[in-house]
Amino acid sequence: MPPPRLPKSFELTAADYRVLSDFRHVLRQFFVYSEQAAKPAGMTAQQHRALLEIKAFDGRPTVGDLADRLVIRHHSAVGLVDRLVHAGLATRTFDPADRRRMTLRLTTLGEKKLLAVSGANRQELRRLTPLLKTLVAQLEK
Repeated sequence: MPPPRLPKSFELTAADYRVLSDFRHVLRQFFVYSEQAAKPAGMTAQQHRALLEIKAFDGRPTVGDLADRLVIRHHSAVGLVDRLVHAGLATRTFDPADRRRMTLRLTTLGEKKLLAVSGANRQELRRLTPLLKTLVAQLEK
């Protein structure tokens, strides 16, 4: 996705750049925390993100839905789902309404691992929320 076109007179101050940098830094801290939280649960960060998307999806997601949500190519999502199924974290089943579609669902093990990592992530987000709110308020100025 290309960046939006800005008006010719658009300028950022040194303070604007600092806030944008700080915002990205806090987001990166969270992502690193999340990646590290997945390891003790025996998952990669990508597997955790996939489980989260499957669980959060409104209905039963397909591999295509998962690819869209993770912003990855369809064939990459197929490989990821293969690994999730092999690890016992998710299942693929035929959609009863359309047997050409395969839908995804978490297993009991996938649910347990997702809860462990997502619970830790939620605590970390609660810790970072005041800082994020401050930075967002500065970005809105």
